[in-house]
Amino acid sequence: MKILAFESSCDETAVAVVEDGRRILSDAIASQADMHALYGGVVPEIASRKHVEAIAALTERALKDAGCGKDDIDAVAVTYAPGLIGAVLVGLSFAKSVAFAWGKPLVPVHHIRGHIAANYLAFPALEPPFLALAISGGNTLIADVRDYTDLRILGATRDDAAGECFDKVARVLGLPYPGGKPLDDLAQQSHGGVYTLPHAHVDSAELDMSFSGLKTAVVNLAHHAEQTDHPLDRAALAWDFTNAVSRELVPRAMKALALTGYKTMCAAGGVAANSMIRADLKAACEKVGCKLYLPPLSLCGDNGAMIGAQGYYEFRAGHTADMDLNAYATRDIDT
Repeated sequence: MKILAFESSCDETAVAVVEDGRRILSDAIASQADMHALYGGVVPEIASRKHVEAIAALTERALKDAGCGKDDIDAVAVTYAPGLIGAVLVGLSFAKSVAFAWGKPLVPVHHIRGHIAANYLAFPALEPPFLALAISGGNTLIADVRDYTDLRILGATRDDAAGECFDKVARVLGLPYPGGKPLDDLAQQSHGGVYTLPHAHVDSAELDMSFSGLKTAVVNLAHHAEQTDHPLDRAALAWDFTNAVSRELVPRAMKALALTGYKTMCAAGGVAANSMIRADLKAACEKVGCKLYLPPLSLCGDNGAMIGAQGYYEFRAGHTADMDLNAYATRDIDT
């Protein structure tokens, strides 16, 4: 079964063709990073316009790369939530038009379910149930993946997502957008231990997280150094910040693992590309005998293939939509 999939939730336009939820036949991506780097972050209106400009040609390219025509496609999958609402609407509207014109089923896919499903593409042996730590620019959560389409949130951030904090801290440190990779590279130039940063605790919700205080602390440190003309150890601050984020994520993921009794975990999302977080997760899982799946860096960021992978399982579960399907800026993974 071949799924034509569309992803446009932020600043990448992506179209892919995926077979049986596990094999990538094509994955065409048009990044807007250079454009948004001029502004230090994503400008929603510009992102929406760039999606409009790119999506038709990108679809032709994805189909050509996969050697497919409309008769080869069994269903059309698309990100319908969450994300920048204008950006999501572009991909959704285009996917609707393709599904309607070709007479194909329309399959709505939650963006974070897609990130988790990226692991199915990289690891054919991975099957539910397992625990997923999803960490991206807009979402940070721990999910109990009971089945391919049955997911339950065990813990989530109460405020900022981890990825949003990475971009903000990178900007304060004078690093380019997107900030994840430059901040990771800078952190590797230090052994840290210079700056004391806060550790959040959410009362009565031990698996929930908070990153706004951590982000504010780093911003204040950087601004204080600038205003008082004191030297700022940028590499050490990058290391200490990344370590603080990892200390929020990894222990909670391991606690959730113990609560579920699972012996399998996967990471997902753009922040899953961070080298320190990957290393800390690996060490923690090895300590308790848990099998850890870390997606290749190429599948950590937004892409269409992950939407096609999850779309396959949603379609098999009978989760299709009519032409009145709407886009949502926020949406829980388990709805």
